[in-house]
Amino acid sequence: MDTSLVRSPVYQQLNQRLRAALATEYRSGDQFLTEREVAEKFQVSRATANKSLASLVSEGFLEFRKGLGTFVRRDVIDYDVRSLVSFTEKARAAGKKPSTELLTFGKLTAAEVDESLHAALSVEPSDELWELDRIRLADGVPVIFEHRYVVQRHCPKLTKSQAEGSLYRTWTETHGLKIGGANEVIRAVLLSTREAKHLQATAKSPALEVVSIGYLEDDSPLWWERTLYRGDQYEFHSRLGPIQSATPARGRLRATD
Repeated sequence: MDTSLVRSPVYQQLNQRLRAALATEYRSGDQFLTEREVAEKFQVSRATANKSLASLVSEGFLEFRKGLGTFVRRDVIDYDVRSLVSFTEKARAAGKKPSTELLTFGKLTAAEVDESLHAALSVEPSDELWELDRIRLADGVPVIFEHRYVVQRHCPKLTKSQAEGSLYRTWTETHGLKIGGANEVIRAVLLSTREAKHLQATAKSPALEVVSIGYLEDDSPLWWERTLYRGDQYEFHSRLGPIQSATPARGRLRATD
């Protein structure tokens, strides 16, 4: 992890680095860096280090235990609209066992999907797409239902076993793709009978819908996806304020007894 902070604003840069460290270098329940360690490691003032740690506590990433120090929260699976780190990695980092139930995996032509997706994915009616329906589970509990179309020419050798795991890791490590980002829209919706059955929820119960289009580094569309998050399992948080300190909507699994 790069520990130098040379661009302003320092506080925002530090927060981003600490969140990255939490996602990649720490597991649920681990003791986190102290204020002094943060200041020394990232070459910032103690005041800046304290402010960043306090922010991560208030956002639910860390928890302070009196007389012991600061620790990584046990109940958090983070969803950050700016981050494309996979659900698998986030679940493991939160101390939960991730699993995937693959409901649909196969090819179809773009002519078989809604025409609005042709422009979104930059495909012709004759172009082939992968279609995937997946349920993502944390400790055996269904929390996410995904319906996704992937432009087949970017990963023509995608396999069923790969579709049952982390697609993000498969694309980047196996197929050599460089993911550039995604455009996402978040809405509150009610689950249909079919969707509720997949998520082991009640029909017309509330859910969070994220519709996204993912892009490669050259801005070529890679996927279109509609994802549903169980309303009783996920909650989204955001922080309002000046642009330097504001954070986008971020969701995580609710803590349960």
